[in-house]
Amino acid sequence: AFSLFVKAKEVPAAARCPGGGEGVRWRCCRQAFEELPGIHRHVALHHSADLGRQAALGPGPAEAAGSGARPSGHSCSSPEISWVLPDTSHLSHQELTSIILFFLNILFLFAYLCHVVGSQVGEVLLYYCYCEVMDPEKLCAWQKALCQHLHLTGKVRVASEGINGTVGGSKVATSLYIKVMLSQPLFKNILCEEDFKTSAGGAHCFPDLRVGVFKEIVPMGIDPKIVSYKETGIHLSPQEFHREVEQYLSQATQGQSDTILLDCRNFYESKIGHFQGCLAPDIRKFSYFPSYVDENLELFKDKRVLMYCTGGIRCERGSAYLRSKAVCREVYQLKGGIHKYLEEFPDGFYRGKLFVFDDRYAICSNEDIISACRYCGVLWDQYKLCSSQHCRQLVLTCPSCCNKGLTACCPVCQEKELKVASRASGQTLKEECECTRRRPRVPIEHGSPRMLDTGK
Repeated sequence: AFSLFVKAKEVPAAARCPGGGEGVRWRCCRQAFEELPGIHRHVALHHSADLGRQAALGPGPAEAAGSGARPSGHSCSSPEISWVLPDTSHLSHQELTSIILFFLNILFLFAYLCHVVGSQVGEVLLYYCYCEVMDPEKLCAWQKALCQHLHLTGKVRVASEGINGTVGGSKVATSLYIKVMLSQPLFKNILCEEDFKTSAGGAHCFPDLRVGVFKEIVPMGIDPKIVSYKETGIHLSPQEFHREVEQYLSQATQGQSDTILLDCRNFYESKIGHFQGCLAPDIRKFSYFPSYVDENLELFKDKRVLMYCTGGIRCERGSAYLRSKAVCREVYQLKGGIHKYLEEFPDGFYRGKLFVFDDRYAICSNEDIISACRYCGVLWDQYKLCSSQHCRQLVLTCPSCCNKGLTACCPVCQEKELKVASRASGQTLKEECECTRRRPRVPIEHGSPRMLDTGK
């Protein structure tokens, strides 16, 4: 019943991606699926009742009519469905029904446990490892097979300079994933268990699994051969970083600090959470960070720089780029990023939420809300995607404003959403909105740097 249900949701080959590649292979409940584990998980979670009814009713007329034409031990046209069945002629109808119901109960119990383990008590892993990879394509294929075998979803970037991943699944699956990664000869003596940052979540935090080969494992836009991770800044443990920030804040209040606490993340990340007294560049992508440094070199002259990001990977390349300019006195970075800092100092100098690049958008360690609704200004820090079809910007809009229909990132998008909704063709427009147009690609800090400070 399960296999037939999945087979019925298959998109005909002629209707798939014409430009090469498989594209969408299944459609169900207005959702598209490219990978077999995705449609399997969807059916198990949302269609167990349908499967139960289908199994109880028995085969349909077409199946019953063709059943005699299928001799035992032979397969039908689909290789995924086996017609090799055990001999049940010696069983009464009542006994056979009891056995079928018993195994159906086990199946649905298994599906339920997968749902519980995978979504409610699962977790999300965040990690990276810089190392020399001679065959990125081979590592990519191995990584994809490993994730699929463990039913993990998420995103993994592979390059000649290493690997960067964030994956979600059951705790059993993520635990096995860590063990396999640590046993991989390529990562031996480089990657260790504490390099994996964990948070509550599961496979449901990502729409699918994406594993690919790229030039960089974090997109800074600079050739790794020109600015290498090997030239990174000095790593500070969370305890050392905490002491440095404490000293910096104490000196800053007296106007005597020669230190810059630099947030290497994007503006929408620092908007909902950051370290007190930090300099948070108003940039939309990490690939703009090198240009930001170039345009503001005077700001960093003879300064001690304390850098931080989500998990540490952006600081590896970011600090290397800053050091290559030879203007700073010293460059330090938070080892393990904010993730590791919050594990040891949940109520420390980092206030607000920690932005994450999955469907959760943020995880929290304290109760502070430091951002506001875009429309009414009430304290709010839960992101949603702009409701306009042509835009992928994130927007902070509170429930009250959402109920009023204020769900776009800006008035331009709000207006375009109404126009698109009125079109029967469903045509979408190219991204162009007030948010992106009014923000300089690379902001220049005039005079004293703009420091963010929320207090405690």
